[in-house]
Amino acid sequence: MTFIFLKEHLRQRHYNWSGEPNHSIQNKEIDRKTFDPFNGFQVLFIINYFGKSIGKLTVTDGLKVEELISTQLPVNAKSELSVFNWLRGIYLFYGN
Repeated sequence: MTFIFLKEHLRQRHYNWSGEPNHSIQNKEIDRKTFDPFNGFQVLFIINYFGKSIGKLTVTDGLKVEELISTQLPVNAKSELSVFNWLRGIYLFYGN
């Protein structure tokens, strides 16, 4: 059984939850769609997608990813794909 990081796990409370999840979330694949770090649906999607890609996800892991997104996301990471690649680079560099 795969762990899913949920809205209730998020620490930050600045997220926007209006509207529908974007098509990437519905298709369960990242793409070049614009990433909005204030959109709760997209943040949850990236956290869970990243966890799935590295083969593990706990609440602690998800909170680390959330913290990275909210405090260190480069301004040039504008798409879901660029955010994912940035997270992958951070993960590989720090070794978790």
